[in-house]
Amino acid sequence: MMELPNQSRQDLARIAVDLALFARAGTAILISGELGAGKTELARALIAALAPSGVDVEVISPTFTIVQDYDELRVPVRHADLYRVRGQAEIAELDLESDESMLIVEWPERGQWRHISDRLEITLSGQGTTRNARLVGHGYWSTALERTFAIARFLQSARLDHHSRQFLQGDASFRRYERLARQAQSLVLMDMPAHPDGPPIAGGRSYSKIAHLAEDISAVLAINGALRQFGYSAPETHAFDLAQGLAVIEDLGDDVYGRRYASGAPLTEPLQTAVALLVDMTRRKWPRKVSVDGSHWHMVSDYDEEAQLIEVDLLLSWMWPRLYGGPAPDPAIAEFRAIWKELLPLTRKAQPVWALRDFHSPNLLWLPGRSGIARVGIIDTQDCVMGDPAYDLVSLLQDARVDVDEGMMADLFEHYCQLRAGDHGFERPAFAASFAVLGAQRATKILGIFSRLSMRDGKHGYLAHIPRVSRYLEMNLGHETLAPLRRWFDRHLPRAKRDAGR
Repeated sequence: MMELPNQSRQDLARIAVDLALFARAGTAILISGELGAGKTELARALIAALAPSGVDVEVISPTFTIVQDYDELRVPVRHADLYRVRGQAEIAELDLESDESMLIVEWPERGQWRHISDRLEITLSGQGTTRNARLVGHGYWSTALERTFAIARFLQSARLDHHSRQFLQGDASFRRYERLARQAQSLVLMDMPAHPDGPPIAGGRSYSKIAHLAEDISAVLAINGALRQFGYSAPETHAFDLAQGLAVIEDLGDDVYGRRYASGAPLTEPLQTAVALLVDMTRRKWPRKVSVDGSHWHMVSDYDEEAQLIEVDLLLSWMWPRLYGGPAPDPAIAEFRAIWKELLPLTRKAQPVWALRDFHSPNLLWLPGRSGIARVGIIDTQDCVMGDPAYDLVSLLQDARVDVDEGMMADLFEHYCQLRAGDHGFERPAFAASFAVLGAQRATKILGIFSRLSMRDGKHGYLAHIPRVSRYLEMNLGHETLAPLRRWFDRHLPRAKRDAGR
């Protein structure tokens, strides 16, 4: 609960903008107060803050229409004014609630709302030019409310509280990003509270611990700092609070590789430069321990068999039951794991390199104003491990989010091999085998992750990517080394079955 006394109209508008950054479909914001308390003004500010950048939305008071819908916002909104409604029966007839939009209600005391677990209750009171505001969050909004004010305090301490804030991105994880702008300066706020991925599943450890996934923001800052020291274009850190999981980092812009794929913009030079960057990474000695600020340290783990196996197990844990309606039989599980235990040692290298694990179109930006490999901006580096250099090349060439032409894929693979042809210890046949094994491992993992995002988190849009990832899996299974794994998939999860389950 937050008590905010003596708030001016400008203060309340700023609060509305901050709250809108946490807007989520399927939740509700309930605004109470006497006539003239400022309920509609607050609701209008919330709705306007959800409009796309540069777009003005006319917010109409629903006093007479009772309900007004805004479907064109970042998060669709249903705005209701229940002043003229007589009770719960009439409210039920309005059919206000939807998983596809956020509900904003004025005069919520006309009905009952406890069944909406994720709700924010705002009560306005006071006379004259200021108002007292009382905010009580439930469910999702309880956490969001805490984060809202934690971020406000952090930005004030960093002297960035006068920057405008714009929602930039949320991803498949628990991270959020905002763009901070003031005059010519643009920065990015990273909101990453410490958070394990799931409950303990083996030896008291979570999935993220076993798979070596970052559970707090220190990994991001440490890896980015080290990459910058080596001359790579990872974001510079401007301010951070490790305890709160907050940081302000460099804004590398909007020329994301994924947008280039979507728009048809030239990609040959950006992709060849990304390949050259990966080659450059193989020629460096990478540390296993990196510092955030000289006192907080992050250990870069080995991409070991336990991590790789728990990742491929996601296919059995999530895709199999999604397609078959029940768990995989024990013999199929045992054979699956035995095959992987034979294949994965092929990816162990005497001199491993940093493998970023997310070196693909959403996390690469083209920076033509820089030179050489520094023209490739790199974000989302926190899951970096010590591993086989083939993994990040797989991530780039077999992008789960966009279609990569097979001819382009072959050309870029050839370009990589030519750049490494004179390197000590580089043998193309062995590298091609590692590429196929890690390509199959990564595709298997992603099929499980996208199924999990749909089944567990309700993010069904990821299922649209399954045929693409399934195609990549087939390409990798074509390598002679993976013949036993190909036979397993042909018997248990053939491509037609995987693709039909979208």
